[in-house]
This record gives sequence, C-alpha cells and structure tokens, in this order.
Amino acid sequence: MNKDYFWPATEKPMNYPPTVDIIIPAFNEEESIGRVIKEIPAGLVRNVIVCNNNSTDNTSRFAREAGAIVIDQPQRGYGIACLSGINYIREMKTADQPDIVIFMDGDYSDYPDEISKLIEHILKGNDMVIGSRVAGKYQKGSLTTTQIFGNWLATNLIRIFYGFRYTDLGPFRAIRWLKLLELNMEDKDFGWTVEMQIKALKHKFNCTEIPVSYRKRIGKSKISGTVRGSILAGHKILLTVFRLI
Repeated sequence: MNKDYFWPATEKPMNYPPTVDIIIPAFNEEESIGRVIKEIPAGLVRNVIVCNNNSTDNTSRFAREAGAIVIDQPQRGYGIACLSGINYIREMKTADQPDIVIFMDGDYSDYPDEISKLIEHILKGNDMVIGSRVAGKYQKGSLTTTQIFGNWLATNLIRIFYGFRYTDLGPFRAIRWLKLLELNMEDKDFGWTVEMQIKALKHKFNCTEIPVSYRKRIGKSKISGTVRGSILAGHKILLTVFRLI
C-alpha cells in the first residue's frame, strides 16, 4: 500500500497502517465462511466481524473456529445484518474504532486477497471504494442476467439523477469509518448497497470504483438463486433509488 496520502485539514488523519475491520453478513454459509476468513491476508485486518443472520446451519460455529467475532442477528435481512456489525463497532471505545471498514460477502464469491486494493484506494484519498464486478473479471455464471440488467438499470438511474457513473452495486467495498457513520444507514434488506452509494454522493464524498474479480459462490444464492428473490431484490433496489432522490 502506498504510504503517501493526504487528508483535508478539517478531517481526522488516518493512522498508518490503518486499522481495518471487516463486516461479513452471513446466512447459511457454513460451506464457505471458514474459507473466506482464512484467506483474508494476515496482518491486514484487525477484526473480522461475521453477522450471523439467523442461520439454521453451522455458520456461526465455523466462523468462530476460523477466528472471527460472531454477532447473532435473529431478524433476517442483508441490511440489518450489516447494521448489527456497525453497531458492534460503534459500541467500542472511541480510541478502538477503526479507520476503515470493509464489507464483503461470506459465500466465497469475492476474493479476500483483493482487500488490499480497496484499502490502497482509500489511502489515496477516497472516502468510499466500490469493488466493481462488472468492470473486473467475473467468472461465467457468477452473475445472472437479472443481476447484470438490474445493475445496469440502477446505476444508470443514479447517473441520470446524481451525475456519477457507478457500474455496479456489488457488496465488496471499503469506506472510512467516520464517513460511514455520517451516512446514517437505515435499509434492512436488499436496498443496503444502493442506499450507501447514493447517500455517499449526496454527502459529496470522494467515491471511486475499482475492478475486482468475482467467482461463482459456494452454495445457492438466497437472492439471485430464485426468481422470487431476484424480483424482490430488484424491486427494493429501484424503490430505494427513487426514495432517495
């Protein structure tokens, strides 16, 4: 990571190396969660916080065995699982709170060794960095036609209304902790990622995308793996876009 970085004088300077925590929402990911945690580069991250979203399998146990902090969130929903992770960090002493928070999925579709790329672009002065699967190399079949179209539609609506061109609403992302708190995130399910991206623009954050790799997840997707899940997710994402205009 590049050691030469600068911050506006009005903002709290970041430590170097930065303190980085990861939040992983997880629902029935016992087959993959251990692999995800074990492949996070050693020494790069302080805490791996797995938000167990009312799993009915051994996700919680396998995550703990791999070295993660596990928070149990009994209410189902991608967003509320992420909010649980944020609340866990918020309750730490101020001096113990991180400089950067990474969000990624627990299904092994993201590449943990690319976390350093996200951090590097935060250190270059960005407030939020989105890992774009669309701009990167994604394995055939890892993104469904519905996901690709949904991304295209939502990101083009954001471009029309907010003048910024995202290419993806992917879950793999990094954001400065204090900036994340400014967003006052609220969505409890599928609108989480788009809410963060739109609010970041409304707050005039320095945002960027970088290409990341993406592979077929381990196990079946709870969203894109079913027609009903895809429709519900797409509907919620579009509602969130228009709600935040």
